[in-house]
Amino acid sequence: MSEIFGKNKKEQLKELIKQLHKGAKIEDVKERFSKIIQGVDATEIARIEEELIKEGMPVEEIHKLCDVHIAMFKESLEKEKTIAPAGHPINILMEEHKILLSYAGEIKKTVEDIKNKKSFEDAKQGIEFLNHIAEHFKDSEKHYLREEIVLFPYLEKHGITQPPAIMWSEHNVIREQKKRFYEVLEKRGDFSEFVKDIEIIGDEINQMLGSHFYKENNILFPTSMKVITDEEWEEIKKEFDEIGYCCFTPGVQESVSTVRSEKRTGIEQGKINLETGSFTVEELEFALNTLPVDITFVDKNDTVAYFGQTKERIFTRTKAVIGRKVQQCHPQKSIHVVNQILEDFRNKKRDSAEFWINLNGRLIYIRYFAVRNKKGDYLGCLEVTQDITEIQKITGEKRLL
Repeated sequence: MSEIFGKNKKEQLKELIKQLHKGAKIEDVKERFSKIIQGVDATEIARIEEELIKEGMPVEEIHKLCDVHIAMFKESLEKEKTIAPAGHPINILMEEHKILLSYAGEIKKTVEDIKNKKSFEDAKQGIEFLNHIAEHFKDSEKHYLREEIVLFPYLEKHGITQPPAIMWSEHNVIREQKKRFYEVLEKRGDFSEFVKDIEIIGDEINQMLGSHFYKENNILFPTSMKVITDEEWEEIKKEFDEIGYCCFTPGVQESVSTVRSEKRTGIEQGKINLETGSFTVEELEFALNTLPVDITFVDKNDTVAYFGQTKERIFTRTKAVIGRKVQQCHPQKSIHVVNQILEDFRNKKRDSAEFWINLNGRLIYIRYFAVRNKKGDYLGCLEVTQDITEIQKITGEKRLL
């Protein structure tokens, strides 16, 4: 006991978390925890988890232990207030949390009413209301995107990587739950089975959103407020505006235009001379943006260096992604595929890789190309994404305008 309390608070907390990892019960460490926790904030908790990862604790274990940590830290976290004025990105996210939780609560109330009905016709009004909530859930994707491709990269720049990774993994769980919710609503089989299924998935959504939003409000967001600078928050707000807001976001209107004037860097009036010709900076930028494909360039160090801004992007990108490791731009379950492709490119085992997926009724063709110089040295990877739905329909010839 004396040995543990002789260490500083961060080391003491790490010791308690390691004991939990080894199977200790919360009740067994709660008394010691209550003595240590005074003065420890959410940022320090986030840093502790970062250090445990670096010391060798598996990422998956940190994810599993997150709920246990929350149970231990809950009392102290609830005392912490996040100061985020109206219109601040954090305030926007937290207000959306309240509304999404209210929708989850309405599901529970509506299901209780439907349980007293005997047929789909009797429950028509309640089912229509659930479909209304489903539309709001579909629109809530913008909420998660703003966190994943804007807020998380800024946290990563400040060395906070594991809390965003945990939250992103939970976003994917929420997406799967919402998908099941939509599927149950579309079913028209046995009414009693429908009621049973909608109650189960409704309860799961309620519990997941409550737990997830609690972690974000009490750990992720307070940490964000402490480490992100005022200048960065201004950029984050602009990038939030670019992505847009949910139909239920209070006090914020979606930007009319996502194109804004930026101070240009590099050569301003001169030419960029290439082997087969030249461009001005403006010509090159808008020529790349006119291509009928999404392009993203990842340099030889696996860092996102550039993305095009074609008019009809397939996958959302914001400037927050620049300077981010490409592995951090993909879900945990697909990182091994990304690493395999990049490793093969470096070792010259392949020059390209291709995939195609169905997305909202469109066929999306995704290709990766190794970029090499004349000597064959690896310079990076070019990702090219294209909607080929209409191209597949082409037959015969068209020779005239």
